[in-house]
Parts: sequence; structure tokens; C-alpha cells
Amino acid sequence: EVQLVESGGGLVQAGGSLRLSCAASGFTFDDYAIGWFRQAPGKEREGVSCISNSDGSTYYADFVKGRFTISSDNAKNTVYLQMNSLKPEDTAVYFCAAELTIPGATICNMVVTGQWYIEVWGQGTLVTVAS
Repeated sequence: EVQLVESGGGLVQAGGSLRLSCAASGFTFDDYAIGWFRQAPGKEREGVSCISNSDGSTYYADFVKGRFTISSDNAKNTVYLQMNSLKPEDTAVYFCAAELTIPGATICNMVVTGQWYIEVWGQGTLVTVAS
């Protein structure tokens, strides 16, 4: 079964940290970029960060640069999002997603171009940052 399973969400005070995990199964991990979206109540889903599992390149939305770090453990087929200096406005459901990497084409469109070419979605994990 093709799936992404997130974990690591929870409640944290402003200024605190959380680490989200996204475990992939059922597809060839190295052929995909894995990224994180988030959706706050009443707002549209937005791309947060993405990593290419083919070359390790990483991408971040401006609003998380310097605070969030994405990484990948290809041996475990798992992507992590380390979130530091959390703010109340980071409160959202965080989803991981897989985008097929096409040679010669843009990688991590979810962050780089804002276009979504998502083939697999996770179920989401709630992050709540208290002020």
C-alpha cells in the first residue's frame, strides 16, 4: 500500500520546538521529493518545505526560513521537519506529500513554484503553538 504517515505533532509554547516525521512506504522513496504543507483554520493549504531524495536539495517557504529544517533518512524512508522558534501563527495541520521527481524538470514545485503535483498525501498531524 502506498502511504505516508506523519507523527510528532502536539502542543508547544511559543518559542518551543517540535520534530515531525513522515514515514513512506509502498513506493520508491528515492524517486520522489517529499515535502510538508500546512493548513490553518480558515486558510488555504500552503507549501512549507521540501527535500529531493534524489540529490538532497532542500527548499523552504520564506516564512519558515531560519527556523525549520527538513532532512531525510533514505535508509528509513523517512523525512523529518525540525521546527524551532515556533510562533502561534505556525498553528496548523501539517501534511507530508510526495511529488515524483522528473529528470530535467523543477524539483519541489510545492515550494518552488507553488504548483502541486502531489501523488501521495499523508493524513496530517496537528501542531498547536500556544502564546
